[in-house]
Order: sequence, then C-alpha cells, then structure tokens
Amino acid sequence: MTRTRRRLLLAAVVLILANAKGAGRAAQRDRDRRDHHIKRVLFISVDGMHALDLSNYVRDHPDSTLARLSAHGVTYTQAWTSRPSDSFPGTLAEFTGGSPITTGVWYCLSYDHKLSPPHSRCATMGTAVLYDQRMDYNPHVLDAGGGLNPAKLPLDPARGCTPVYPHQYLRVNTIFEVAKAHGLRTAWTDKHPVYDIVNGPSGHGVDDLFNPEISADAGGGRNYQSSVPLTEKYDEIKVQATLNQIDGRDHTGARVVGVPALFGMNFQAVNTGQKKSPGGYRDGNGTPTPLLAGAFHFVDVSLGRMVDALAARHLLDSTLIIVTAKHGNAPIDPLQYRRVSPTPSDIVEKAGDAAFARQLGIAVLWLRHPDRTAEMVRKFYEPETWAAMMISNIYSGPALELFANDPARDSRVPDIIIEPRTGVDYSGIAANIAEHGGFNVEDRNVALLIADWGNPSIAGHVIKTSVDATALAPTMAIALGLDPLQLQAVRKEKTMPLPEF
Repeated sequence: MTRTRRRLLLAAVVLILANAKGAGRAAQRDRDRRDHHIKRVLFISVDGMHALDLSNYVRDHPDSTLARLSAHGVTYTQAWTSRPSDSFPGTLAEFTGGSPITTGVWYCLSYDHKLSPPHSRCATMGTAVLYDQRMDYNPHVLDAGGGLNPAKLPLDPARGCTPVYPHQYLRVNTIFEVAKAHGLRTAWTDKHPVYDIVNGPSGHGVDDLFNPEISADAGGGRNYQSSVPLTEKYDEIKVQATLNQIDGRDHTGARVVGVPALFGMNFQAVNTGQKKSPGGYRDGNGTPTPLLAGAFHFVDVSLGRMVDALAARHLLDSTLIIVTAKHGNAPIDPLQYRRVSPTPSDIVEKAGDAAFARQLGIAVLWLRHPDRTAEMVRKFYEPETWAAMMISNIYSGPALELFANDPARDSRVPDIIIEPRTGVDYSGIAANIAEHGGFNVEDRNVALLIADWGNPSIAGHVIKTSVDATALAPTMAIALGLDPLQLQAVRKEKTMPLPEF
C-alpha cells in the first residue's frame, strides 16, 4: 500500500469516527429532548438590557440569578431586536415571529393614511395612531380609569367608522392566540393598557392581561417613570402579579385558575436607570453608574424570587425561562450623547408637508403628499442640514423598500427614515441621557438568555452567531409542543426558531 493510500485510508477512518461521535451526540440530544417535556414558558423582557449588560452582570456577579440562569441554558450574545427598535415592533417581533413588514406596526406612535382621526366621523382620511397613555380614560392612575377610551382611538372607515383597538391594528396572530387555541392558559403583564395589542386580532389571546399604567401619578407630582426607585415600585406590582400566577392564581391573587402555560412580564427599572441622570453608564465598556447598577440588582433579585417560587412548586424543571429585551438604549458611552436642533421633523414642517413624525433614536417621517418624498430628501442632503442633524443614513424609495413594504401600497409605511450617528437623540426630552428606537448596535443588540433546568445538554452554552428576536415566537411554539407554522408571520417571513431549540 502506498503512502498516499495509507494517508487517505487514515483520513477516512478519522472522518467516520468523527461523524459517528457527532451522530452520537445528536442522538443523545434528541433523546434528551424527547424525554424532557416543557409544560410552560416564563417570558421576561427587561427594557433596555443590552447583550453587553448581561455579559458584564454575569461576570461580576457569579452568584446572581442571571448567572444561575445562564449556567442552565443558552446565552445568545448576538441577538437583535426589531428594526426600528421601538417597544411595539420589538414586542411584536418576539410574540408574532414577524417584522413590521407583516405586523404592520412601525412604532407605538405612527400614522395610517387609511384611518381617520377620533371624533372625525371619518370625514377625513389619514391620522396619527397614538398607542400610548393618551388612549387611557385617565393616564394618571394605575388602572387607567378603566382602560382604553374608545373615543380617543383612531377610526376605520372600512369598518363602519368604528374605533381601532390596538389588537385590531395588528395584521397577524400572536403566540398567545396559538397557545390559547390549543387549550393552554395565557397571561401577560406590561406597561400601558395599549398592550392589548398582544391579544392579537382575535382580541382574546391572553386570558389574564394586566397592564398597569406606568405614566400614573406616583405621588408628589411625579410619575413612575421619573426615577429608578419609583419605577422599581411600579415593577414590584408586576412582579407580585407574576408570583401570583406561578402560585396558580390570577394576577390579583384572588382566584385559583392554574399556572399559565405562557406568561411573563416586562421590567422598566433598567430602562429608567439608563435614561435618567445620574444613571446611565460610566464608559463605553458598559460600566453602570450606582443608580443603574441598583436597577440591574433589583431585576436580578426579582428573577430570583420567580425561580425560587417555581422551585417551591416543583415547576422549575418543566419551565422554559426566557430573559430578553424588546429594545436597548443608546448611547452606552455618555460622551457620545447629543441632542440637535432643528430636528428632521422641523424641516418637513417648514415645507408644509408633515403628516406625522416620530423622533427618538431615529426620525420616522410620514408626508401629507408622499409624491414629494424625493424633494424632501434632497433637503436633508444639503451639507449644512446633514452636518447639523448628524445624519448617518437616509432611507426612502428603493433603499427603504429593502426592509419595508412600498409606502405607495402600504398605508402605514413611513416615507422617510433619518438615521443619525449613534448617541444622537432627536426626541427633545431634556431630562433624558439616552434613548432607543434606532437602527444602531446599542439599540438593537439585546440580552437573550434561555434557561431550561430540565435539559442539561444545553447548560452553559454560548452562541455567538447572529439571531433575530422574531425567532422567539416559533421557539416558544416548539417548546410548548405547538406547530410554529400556525403563526402567520412565521409562514410569511419563513422565520426559523433559535439554534438549540
């Protein structure tokens, strides 16, 4: 036998053994998954929490709840929330498996050329769609004075000029609807009554929906978003609701209804700690100030209470725990923060063609006359305007349609999006030192950790390849034994579940 043939034979044997070993691992993993059955998903969203924040916290607090969770699951260091990274599209990416292309939701505050303003009797077409505390009967109290006031909602001429509730605005179903259709109990807790949107188009996806108003008065003329201690006080209300649900009761703790199969809550303390001075970060490495560090600690301790409650009821091994964020906040490095004047909306308003503008970490512009888009865009390319507004990119026409529907065919798609440099805040909110909503890394690269105590084959795994928040919806469906293709956005966008799940 020649030397060359011996080498080829040896290489073949090594390859066969390697394949056999890999196949053995895969088979063992399949057996682990068959033997292990998840009965529920606890979903936790920590607004503002970056992938960097999670990494730093686990490293610096090895005995923390987040460190325990990471040791029993998979951490995705390159997880990306929606584009744009606003609360509504971020939430819907997680719960539908779709982007604004299919959900039809671009921002919490947006515009629709085919709807009519409240009180208009549909005499005019085109209206701002303001899904925030302004839709409450009374935004100054936690229960919003009874929830959403239909008199404040946009109207739909195509449906007899009736009010459009948030769940009716969503174009595709949610994981809550899919779970409920299979007889599973669902629950969710968020920050405004407009999070009715997670109910999905049916309006009935969530059995136990609890959305206390974060803009409510917390005493002394301040709302719950005005400081980290007040936001923690507000979040504690939601933590207790979640603990009640783990105990098999509804969010009030008054009724025994059984532990939900799909439930969770949204934390706001970190978001406030990043935005309000003297919070934020000390440097570009994500070193938190004491105020922000305290917010992370509050979240970690709260998560610990949930984990302990699951363990006490012998539910921990059968519960998939997801910790992520619907958006980050930028900048991390405080030296990068900038506010500018004028802002992009000022340019469009001066030209007399502004329909609506939403400005945070980007400027999203709807025009009264979309045929003037090219003319408006040229104004932003003027050297003085470009420099003054610290513009990085402009999306309109073909550039916009690379990730959006054609505005001429979809009444909700903005005509122009202005993306500034990282750290530029177009919101004009003087009290803030950070903002979200943009396309940059710090807005979009969010924490994502999935823990499964009952599946040791994934313990401590770290995946550094890029994954999208839309992967969470089909992942949850699979974990609950449901068909992910029952999610309409998953079918339309060909959304894949997360690696390892």
